[in-house]
Amino acid sequence: ADVAGVLLLASTVVFFGWLLTSGDYSLPERRRLVVVAVLFLASALFWSVFEQAGSTLNLFADRSTNTQVFGRPFPSSWFQSLNSLFIFMLAPVFAWLWVKLASRQQEPSSPAKFVFGLVFVGLGFLVLVVAARLSEQGVQVSPLWLTATYLLHTIGELTISPVGLSAMTRLAPSRIAGLVMGVWFLGTSVGNFIGGRAAGFYESMALPTLFGSVGGFAIVAGLVLWTFVGPLCRMTASDEGGTDRER
Repeated sequence: ADVAGVLLLASTVVFFGWLLTSGDYSLPERRRLVVVAVLFLASALFWSVFEQAGSTLNLFADRSTNTQVFGRPFPSSWFQSLNSLFIFMLAPVFAWLWVKLASRQQEPSSPAKFVFGLVFVGLGFLVLVVAARLSEQGVQVSPLWLTATYLLHTIGELTISPVGLSAMTRLAPSRIAGLVMGVWFLGTSVGNFIGGRAAGFYESMALPTLFGSVGGFAIVAGLVLWTFVGPLCRMTASDEGGTDRER
């Protein structure tokens, strides 16, 4: 597992080194590839937090959460269905929202949406900090804590997942569009690996500290990305294929 992880991270670094330094790309294309690399990193960080639903959040649901509603017990694994449920509920809302904002020339740029995704996924873990402190007293906390976390995570996912692949196809030079689309999914793989390593601290670290560290890391990453939103948008909007709205 250690060797596989090292190979995954090393191959990612080597690939982006090759992508950014090789080829006869024009200056505008190279600028767009830099944006691809930044969004890839943001995507990997997002999925490293989000994909702990199957590990960290599942353990918290099984060990520290009251799995009864109106006196009727239910399996802790049912919490895994909340993300899908919220997707069905909120996807049409977000689709309408982006179209509405676009008609008013107010739709956030793709980098800005990535910021929102990182912040919301971080907030989901910060919600659990309070729940974890309550569970330290031997109390099984209300299922509403995890419900709120999954809701925030789903909002974050809807600001990144649907727009990420679109951003890759728009930014990539046409001759490597398919390759860059594959890179988007490589970000999910890297994120899962990092998330798995973070989940390994579940047994050895106090839960409020673990949840706070994961949530704080995602929010700080989002705020750092926010400082680059303007330059990233200018790098793409002023080049070929860019739009004024992306500024």
